Amino acid sequence: MPSQNQTRREWLTAGAAAAAAASAAGAQTGIVRRPNIVLVISDQFRWDCIGAMGLNPMNLTPNLDQMAARGVLFRQAISNQPVCAPARASIFTGQYPSRHGVWKNALGLAEDATTLATVMKQAGYSTNYIGKWHLARPEAGTTAEIRGAVKPGNRGGFADLWEAANALEWTSHAYEGDLFDSDGKPIHFANRYRADFMTDRAQLFLRSPAAKSPFLLTLSYLEVHHQNDKDTFDPPKEFAGRYPNPFIPPDLRPLPGTWPSQLADYFACVAKMDEVVGTLRRTLVETGIDQNTIFLFTSDHGNHFRTRNSEYKRSPHESSIHVPLIIEGPGFNRGMEVSELVSHVDFAPTLFSAAGLPVPSTMQGHSFLPLLDRRTEGWRNEVYFEMSEFVTGRGLRTPQYTYAAAAPRVPGWQAVPSVDKYVEYILYDLYADPYQRVNLAGRVPYQKIAAELRQRLLARMREASGEPSTIDPAWFPYS
Repeated sequence: MPSQNQTRREWLTAGAAAAAAASAAGAQTGIVRRPNIVLVISDQFRWDCIGAMGLNPMNLTPNLDQMAARGVLFRQAISNQPVCAPARASIFTGQYPSRHGVWKNALGLAEDATTLATVMKQAGYSTNYIGKWHLARPEAGTTAEIRGAVKPGNRGGFADLWEAANALEWTSHAYEGDLFDSDGKPIHFANRYRADFMTDRAQLFLRSPAAKSPFLLTLSYLEVHHQNDKDTFDPPKEFAGRYPNPFIPPDLRPLPGTWPSQLADYFACVAKMDEVVGTLRRTLVETGIDQNTIFLFTSDHGNHFRTRNSEYKRSPHESSIHVPLIIEGPGFNRGMEVSELVSHVDFAPTLFSAAGLPVPSTMQGHSFLPLLDRRTEGWRNEVYFEMSEFVTGRGLRTPQYTYAAAAPRVPGWQAVPSVDKYVEYILYDLYADPYQRVNLAGRVPYQKIAAELRQRLLARMREASGEPSTIDPAWFPYS
């Protein structure tokens, strides 16, 4: 049997070989070695809304479906923390929340963090950002979340075009609001739908001389997130009322929540985001830079419409942690699906490998480029995730099971970074129960399975942050 270190070395070798092969293929076709990268984050976008997943019959995403048919569709992409700021920090740092330190909202990235943008900048890329940031550190001496302009040191290494608001949900409504430029001055929009306005700004960049050299452009849309101060999903006017009798996802149907009044507008926002993706893809073609641009579409977390707890996410359920991931462009135009589990911490390492750049040693994720060549040896087919704000929790998602433990007597918004003891409270068999209707935690016939998953989760917790914690079996076993 090969040792774990040997398996790891083989996996790294395979990753390096895949990156080299992508570079060689690019040279043969006249594509430069360093591709541009467009990263689109749609906030709170349920994975099963993607038509190519085969679960939603409403044809909400024809452009994303085309993108999936041309590129790579990842069937099991998982958030490492189903909350806005922690998830985004994991995307940009390649680290788990307990390592990068943004374990809940309103903390902010460390100014010296190694990120997707800092590495790309050092490699000669321009680093550009439009939209919601949510990673600014509070002002010294306060704990209040910054909502508007973000100081340069709090931008995670995005050093060129900057048109963003730290918490866009608080500085804008669907048809009026503000982004802020690199000098902190407001960029006001009115009578223009928010997602369209952001796309307009992106098109200006893509058609400018700045897009002639290698660039990283992150577009972080608030859609399809709800409007916080109104608790509504606000689609554009022309989409309102489009889906009066929508398909109801099976995980929502038997549960009380906000979906009866909100699902139709949510789907309209999904359809709008798909239209935005179509506009961006056409712009890349029209400018002639599509052949050398990697386009990645994803989300920070999903949305369970208050069916699993008292708000929209922050739970270990598929509706919270399962996110869309579609990538097209050089090295990814394969017309394929990947069923192995990947997660946010893997995004940056993969993009570095695709660009022929080394992966920083600070990053805990791994490039999944070898999976595209079906080199699955050494890939750990499970995802470790953390939870905060609703519970302080830790979890493991495997192909068959979702297993999670939470801190007892640490309720709601009193959540803390970590605790000494957790108690298992969730176990779902996804093969038998894909919509997670029957919690098996504590059931006597599943205690052996739970014990194995408990040890695997403890190992991942130690690996991620060195946590010396314990996990108790479910406190109330039953047959």
